[in-house]
Amino acid sequence: MSEYIEHDQSGISVGIVEKQVCTFAEPPHEMILECGEKLGPISISYETYGKLNQDKSNVILVCHALSGDSHVAGYYSKDDPKPGWWDIMVGPEKGIDTDKYFVICSNILGSCMGSTGPCSYNPKTVEPYGLDFPVVTIGDIVSAQKALLDHLGINKILAVIGGSIGGMQVLEWCLRYPDMVVSAIPLATTMKHSALAIAFNEVARQAIMADPNWNNGNYYAGPKPDLGLAVARMIGHITYLSDESMRIKFGRRLQDKSDLSFNFDADFQVESYLRYQGAKFVDRFDANSFLFITKAADYYDLEKQHGSGSAVKAFAKAKARFLIVSFTSDWLYPTYQSKEMVTAMKKNGLDVSFCEIEAEWGHDAFLLPSERLFTLVKSFLESVYKENRKQPNALRS
Repeated sequence: MSEYIEHDQSGISVGIVEKQVCTFAEPPHEMILECGEKLGPISISYETYGKLNQDKSNVILVCHALSGDSHVAGYYSKDDPKPGWWDIMVGPEKGIDTDKYFVICSNILGSCMGSTGPCSYNPKTVEPYGLDFPVVTIGDIVSAQKALLDHLGINKILAVIGGSIGGMQVLEWCLRYPDMVVSAIPLATTMKHSALAIAFNEVARQAIMADPNWNNGNYYAGPKPDLGLAVARMIGHITYLSDESMRIKFGRRLQDKSDLSFNFDADFQVESYLRYQGAKFVDRFDANSFLFITKAADYYDLEKQHGSGSAVKAFAKAKARFLIVSFTSDWLYPTYQSKEMVTAMKKNGLDVSFCEIEAEWGHDAFLLPSERLFTLVKSFLESVYKENRKQPNALRS
């Protein structure tokens, strides 16, 4: 990171960053997945920001949501028009201060943004995996992140933080590797999908699979299922917003016209917006990856997988200090779901803070500028960091 770059909306950026790749699980030492299949070799793309201190006590792991990637902050070049997806939170003097912490963000297993996924080449066939890619879980995703941290020589994490599906990864880290995680910040997340959340994901998946170009997942040599993926993104995008945010942003305003067209053009601004979001998404994401990642999210059930159906039993494994954050207008993962995990944590005597932030922007609120969230994250991390600096052996195995 050779220089800082001013960015109008988020202040000073971490500057120019570079994507890196870690490859592991080379045959015959493949990774054994929860479905029982073996996968390898596996490549995980990642980025780092800030400097690792001498005793490796300042590591923060950021976990991204469904369509995110490892590019959480900074720019790839001076001409890059857009910074990383959480540049407002990660950087010098920001909520996650890269002058103080060593931040890691990796692209999840099953994605299409540099890590091994269904669009990667299967070494056995020298063709893209497609549906031959095994169904992965949130647990598998976290196990792959653990392999990356092993590669980097890191055995303790000061904090793991993420929202939505990233929040599921945060919870999984705390239960799968409790001795590694000092603190955790799950944002706008849940211990398991409701029937409503599964339903929306299924409709989105069916939109992709109904596209004739999907071809049972074997579309890489020909036309892609762009229409199906665009509709899937439109469906998903609706769940990320809220009634209030859509009323404020769009209402019933018409798009570039003074009256109704009396045909099936995009008469309303909200129609035009959704079509734009769908069209933009197909340029950067893979349809099969969308299928696999949403299925991993639907399969996640913290209570069943770690507590025989009990959240209290599940969190008996955890040792981290928690900051749980929900948002008032998030109807995809509503506040009552966050309160359920807080109750289970407290019954185990865990150090947990909870905050419901009033926000009108729906599920995506954790990605948008919020002084309240910024202050909460910054203060929590500083408290954890100071406390563990007082205990020199706390972050050493």
